[in-house]
This record gives sequence, structure tokens and C-alpha cells, in this order.
Amino acid sequence: MEQQLLRIRMVFLVVIGSICCMFPNFSLLAQEIRVGTFNVDVSPALGVPVAYAPAREILDPLTARGVVIHAADQQPIVLCAVDYLGIANEGLDLWKSTLAEAAKTSSQRVWVSVLHQHDGMRCDLTSEKIMAQYGLANSRYDVNTIVKSIKKTARAVRKAARRAKPVSEIGFGEAKVEKVASNRRILNPTGDSVVIVRYSRTTDSAAIAAPEGLIDPWLKCVSFWHKGKAVAALTYYATHPQSYYGNGDVTSEFVGLARKAREKETKIPHIHFNGASGNITAGKYNDGSKEMRPILTKRMEEGMRKAWEATTRRPISSADISWKMEEVSLPLGEHLIESELRAMLAYDSLLAMKKFVAARHLAWVERVNAGHQIEISLLKLGTIWVLNLPGELFIEYQLAAQKLVPDINLCTSAYGEYGPGYIGTEDAYSQGGYETSEQASRVAPQSEQVLMDAIKHLLLE
Repeated sequence: MEQQLLRIRMVFLVVIGSICCMFPNFSLLAQEIRVGTFNVDVSPALGVPVAYAPAREILDPLTARGVVIHAADQQPIVLCAVDYLGIANEGLDLWKSTLAEAAKTSSQRVWVSVLHQHDGMRCDLTSEKIMAQYGLANSRYDVNTIVKSIKKTARAVRKAARRAKPVSEIGFGEAKVEKVASNRRILNPTGDSVVIVRYSRTTDSAAIAAPEGLIDPWLKCVSFWHKGKAVAALTYYATHPQSYYGNGDVTSEFVGLARKAREKETKIPHIHFNGASGNITAGKYNDGSKEMRPILTKRMEEGMRKAWEATTRRPISSADISWKMEEVSLPLGEHLIESELRAMLAYDSLLAMKKFVAARHLAWVERVNAGHQIEISLLKLGTIWVLNLPGELFIEYQLAAQKLVPDINLCTSAYGEYGPGYIGTEDAYSQGGYETSEQASRVAPQSEQVLMDAIKHLLLE
């Protein structure tokens, strides 16, 4: 019996050796990377609530698009960018768990973020539950549309996983985007107080004349390749993407339109992610007129094109790919008092908008008090890293992260967990301005230390 087993083993080794000689790449199969892409229309029906009004026209489709990355001996990784204003709380939980199941991976290896278009939908199932308790159901969120969109995206993820293509090279390029981003917080000469908030559309001459301020002008492009052919392109740039908005004319805005133009020209799937742009808008260069949308689109498209043309490629194997995740608990803002928020929601004469703000505040209070933590993550693709962060994050976080790893091509995707709202720097909370007001931010100034500690841990350890 032992001699028989020995003969079988010898035959097996001879066969394997023959296959490796006949097919040199056979021994590399364990190192194989495959990437699948998905892209689905998640536009609402007319009459469904979008960010600030019911949808009255679909100017161009909203999409959920992304990649499924398979690397040998690892669970799949899913990156998904959605043309929504924000995805928060139990809404984000449902997106991540559903896509994870479709890709046969852990929800902790799924990144879902938004581009933050102000004529896109909102998704916050926790806030919707609270509003329903006070007779405000379906006034800001359409749960049926949200659930259908999630299921539709999951089907596309499942198909993308099955049809994933081999990848042997990774590409990176970057280029400056001209006359789009500007800092929205204009400080006094001593730098301790906000004197002008430069919103997405600006006609105030002083706001227009003020300098761009602190921004990250670089648009970064990560691409997957096999045998000289591109499989997908991911782009990263930090700005609020609004030109004009607010009347229910649904659009993916100038970032989505630029993405569409590049996809049409290159015939390659393009997925765009918004960086840490809580305090960044196109306000210095945008007066809110309809004529500005195609102009901003062209500037974005040009930045994407130049980054693509600047791309250099290098081989990549599954050993170069890794995923790290951290959980953080950001301290609640002191203004969030549950009893007061519930009293506001129960007060019949309170304006609907103020009740909506109270519901979102209360949703985050409930989540934090229940022990919910925010997931942030880091995807390593050789010397190209992607840092995934929550909320309407200030640009300072993105720039600080880049300084920590100067030899790495670091891309940043923010607008993950939208529950905290704006996340400013600690100093920003004493400077005033809309972004760190009690209406806009649900975290305390000490959040900067917590978040930066987690970012350092991901990048340096």
C-alpha cells in the first residue's frame, strides 16, 4: 500500500512539473489578480425626494459604479462610488452588507462612498425611522428606491465578480486641475475667525476676489492593466461638485459629466471618488449660472485626461495588495442632547427643515450611544495607496496624510459614513463658519486627534 501511494505521488509530481514546463505562467496562478467593474443606473423616479426637492427631471443618470478586486489568498475587495448626496447610519450598513454578500466577502472589505452631488438622493435609514415616528415618513428619503438601487448594484457586483479580468500591471498618474477648487472658509488677517463662507455658487465680489486658499489641486488616476490594455481607471479629486442645484433637476454634476466624457473617449470604465472636500467648493470660479456647468466639466475632464496621459505602469502581483481597517469613535458634539432633539421633533409648530436636522442629529446620537464605530480603511496596491475616510472631511486631513508618507502615491476617498456630517479640524471649531456650526457638524473638536491617530496607525504601522 505504501509503495502504491509513493508511485501515485511520484506520478503527480511529474505531471505538475510537466505542466509548469509547458505553461510557464501556471506557477503564477496563485499570484493572479482579477478586477471586475460594475456600473448601474440608480436614478430616482420623478417625484421621489432628492437632496432639496422632489425630482422633477433627470438631466443625466445617477450611477453606482466601482470595482471588485480579487487577489490570491485574500477575500475580495469592493470599492463603490455612488452619485448620492450622502449615505449614513443603517443606510450605509445595508449598502455594505448587501454588496459584501454579492461579492462573497466581508463587509469590512467593502468601501461605499458618495460624490456628494446636491441633486442626488440622500440615504439614511436611521433618520427615516426617527422621522416616521413623528409623522414625517417619506418626506426626505424614499426607502423603496434606495433598497431597489442597493439590490440592483448587488446584482451588478455579483456579475462583475464572475466576469473579472486578469490584471498584471498597476498605473498611476496625476495632474493639476485648474480653476475648479477653492477653500470655502475665508479667514480674517489673524487667521482666527471666518469672515466669509464661500459656498458652491458665489456672486459676492469679495468672496470671488479672495485667494483660492488651502486646497489639493492634484487629480490622481489609478489604473488596472493587462498585456497593455486598460481594465479600469479610478480618479480622485477633492471638491464639492456643485455648479447649480436645488430644484430637483437630477444630475451627476460636472464631476460625473467629466467622468462620462472620459469614459466615452477612452472606452474604459471610469470610477471617480471625492476626496476630503468638506471645506472645498468651486465657489471662487462658479457663479451658479447654467453656463458654468459645461465650463467646470471641461476643466475636470482636462485634469482627468492629463492625469491619464501622465500614467506610468509597473507590474503588480497579489503580494502587493493588502487591506487594513480601523474603527474609530468620534466624540459627540456637546450641542447634541437627546431630550432636546426629541422635543424639537414633537413640537408641531417647528419648521420641517429644523425637524429634519433634529432627526439627523438624533440618528447619530443613537448610533454613537449604541456603540457604533466608524470604519476607515487603507488599500495598498504596491506603492499606490488609497485611504478611505468618513464624512464631510476638511482638506487638512488629506494633506496631512500625504505628508506622513511622502514616498507613496496616496489617494484619498472621503464621504464614507455620512452620519457625523462635517468633520473640521480642532481649530476650525473656534473659528466659526457654517461647516463647524451646530447645524452642520455632529462631532466635537477633539475628533481631529482621534481621526489623525487612526490615520497614522493605518499609514505608518
